[in-house]
Amino acid sequence: MGKQEKSLREIHGTVDTTLSKNTWRRLLAFFGPAYLVSVGYMDPGNWATDIAGGSKFGYALIWVLVLSNLMALLLQSLSARLGLASGLDLAQASRAHYPKKINFILWLLAEIAIAACDLAEVIGMAIGLQLLFGLPLIAGVLITVLDTFLLLAMQRFGIRKMEAFIIGLISIIGLAFIAELFFVKPNVSDIFSGMKPSIPNYDALYIAIGIIGATVMPHNLYLHSSLVQSRKIGRTAKNVWEAIKFNVIDSFIALNLALFVNAAILILAAAAFAAHGENKVETIAQAHYLLSKLLGKSAQILFAIALIAAGQSSTLTGTLSGQIVMEGYLNLRLQPWMRRLITRMVAIIPAVITIEIFGEAKMENLLVLSQVILCLQLGFAVIPLIHFVSNKKLMGEFVASKKLIFLAWIAAFIIVVLNGVLVYFSIADWMQKSSNPMMVWLATVPISILTGLLLLWITFRPFIGKALVKKSSRPHDIPNRLDVAERKDYSKIAVCVDFSSSDNEALSRAIQQGGKPATYLLIHITETAGARVMKNETGDFETEFDQKALNDYSEKLRADGYKIEITLGFGNPKETIPQIVNAAEVDLLVMGAHGHSWLKDLLFGTTVERVRHNVKVPVLIVRK
Repeated sequence: MGKQEKSLREIHGTVDTTLSKNTWRRLLAFFGPAYLVSVGYMDPGNWATDIAGGSKFGYALIWVLVLSNLMALLLQSLSARLGLASGLDLAQASRAHYPKKINFILWLLAEIAIAACDLAEVIGMAIGLQLLFGLPLIAGVLITVLDTFLLLAMQRFGIRKMEAFIIGLISIIGLAFIAELFFVKPNVSDIFSGMKPSIPNYDALYIAIGIIGATVMPHNLYLHSSLVQSRKIGRTAKNVWEAIKFNVIDSFIALNLALFVNAAILILAAAAFAAHGENKVETIAQAHYLLSKLLGKSAQILFAIALIAAGQSSTLTGTLSGQIVMEGYLNLRLQPWMRRLITRMVAIIPAVITIEIFGEAKMENLLVLSQVILCLQLGFAVIPLIHFVSNKKLMGEFVASKKLIFLAWIAAFIIVVLNGVLVYFSIADWMQKSSNPMMVWLATVPISILTGLLLLWITFRPFIGKALVKKSSRPHDIPNRLDVAERKDYSKIAVCVDFSSSDNEALSRAIQQGGKPATYLLIHITETAGARVMKNETGDFETEFDQKALNDYSEKLRADGYKIEITLGFGNPKETIPQIVNAAEVDLLVMGAHGHSWLKDLLFGTTVERVRHNVKVPVLIVRK
C-alpha cells in the first residue's frame, strides 16, 4: 500500500482537551488511554504467573511485581511522550527509521507477542466460563471467537465510551479481589517482607520472568504511543508539556491499580494456598477449586467473575495493538473485523491443538509460557523506544532527560539479561529431557543467536551508523511530476486524489474531459481516527501533510493554466466524498480504482461502489 496513515482510524477518536481552562477538568479529559493500557497488565496471563508465584514461594516475589510496575510506569510514560511529541506511534517511528527488512522482522516479533497475549486471553476466558458455567474448555475456546465483534460494537460509541466500559470492567476485577482479600485476611508484615529482593531457585526465576513479561507488555508500548494522540491538544510547547505531565499522572493511577490487582492475586495465593501447605497450585482451575474449599462458594464465584472480566477487557488491547503494529510496520490496513478475527484465530489454533493432543491439563502450562514469550519480545520494543525518545532530532525540546534515559536503559538491561538467562536454562532443560539433544540444539540455538545479534544491531546502530531518526515520516509518496493530457467536455470536474502514482492517470482522464476551460475540484479525504471524530478540527500530522500536498498539486496545475479548487475532507471516504461532490455541483466525478480482487475488497473494504451509488453525477473510474 502506498500511503502510511494513522493507526486505529476507527477507534483512535480525538477528545478535545482545550475546551476548559480549569486544570482539573483538563486533567480529567486526559484520563483514559492509560486505563486501556492497564487492562493488559491484569489479563489472565498475569493470573497464572501470580498464582504460581504466590503458591510456591509465598510473598517472596512481591518485589518482582513492584519492580515490574516501576519499569512499566517508566516505559509507558516514555511511550506516551513519543506519541505526543513526534505524532508517530512506536511502530510508525520504527517503520520510518529502520530498513524494510528489519521492520518486517520487528513486525513479526510484535505479532508473536500479540498472539501470545491473545492466547492468554483465550485460555483465561475459556477457564472462566468453565469455572462459572461448567462448559468444556474446547467449547469456551470456540466461544471466544464471538468477542471478535465486541470491539466493533464498542467503536460505534466513541473512545470515551470505550474507556468508561474498560474502567467498569477494571472496577469489577478490583472489587472482586478486595472481597477475596477480606476473606483470606493476609498477614501485613509478611507482605512487606516480600518487598526484599530474592530469587529462591530456577523455578522462581522462570516465574519472575513470566511476571515481568505479563506486566511490562511489549504491545502496550505500541498501544500507548497511539492512544495518547486521541487527545486534541494545542501545539505550543506549553500545551505539549502539559499533555506529557497529565499522561504521566494518568499512567501512574492506572498502572498502580493494575499493581493492586496483580499483588492481590499473588497475596491471595500466598495466604490461601502457601500458608496451608498447598505449594503446588500452578493453575487457575486449581486455585478456583481450593478457594471454594478454603473460603467458600462466594470466593469461588467472585474469582471466576473477575477472571472473565479480565479476559474480556484485555481482548480490546490485543486487537488495537494488532492494528497498530500491522499498519505501522507494514503500512497495511485491514478491515477491523478481519484483523480481529485473524488475531483471535492465531490464538485459538494452538489452544485447540493443545486440548486435543495433550488434554485440558496442559492448557495452564501454555498460559504461563505465553507470558514468557511476551517477555522475550520486550527488548525489541523497549530499545527502539529508548532510542527514539532520546533523539533530539525527532523529539525536539521534548526529548527525554538523561536521568529518564539512564533509568530506561537499566530497565532494558534487566529485561535483556533475564531473558538471556531464561533462554540459556530453558534450552539446557529441553536438551536434558530430550531423547535427541542435537535436534533441540539445531532448532533453538541458531534462532537464539540470530535473535541476539538482531538485538545487538538495534541497540548499537545509532552509535555506529547514520543518524537513526529523521525529523518526520512522509505519510504519502507524491509523484515528482504530473503528466496530464487535455480534452474539453465538462465545465466542473471533481477528481479524487490519494497522493500516489495513480493520480497522474486520474488527472489526465479528467483533463481530457474538460480541458483548460473547466474547473477541477481536487478532493482528498483524511482518514485518521482523529479526523473521523473531530473532522476539520483535527490537527494531527497526516492532516497537515494532506493539506500541504493538496496545495502543491494545486500550484503545479495552476502553473500549467488550469483552474483548480481543492477540498480536504475528513472521516470515512465512502460517506464524505458524496457529501462534497453533491454540495459542489460538479458535472463529473473521476476516481481511481485500486484493482483489488474480491478477497482484497473483503480485507480492505471498497470506496468506489459506495460512492458511485450516492452521487448525482456520472462517475469515471480510472484504473492505473
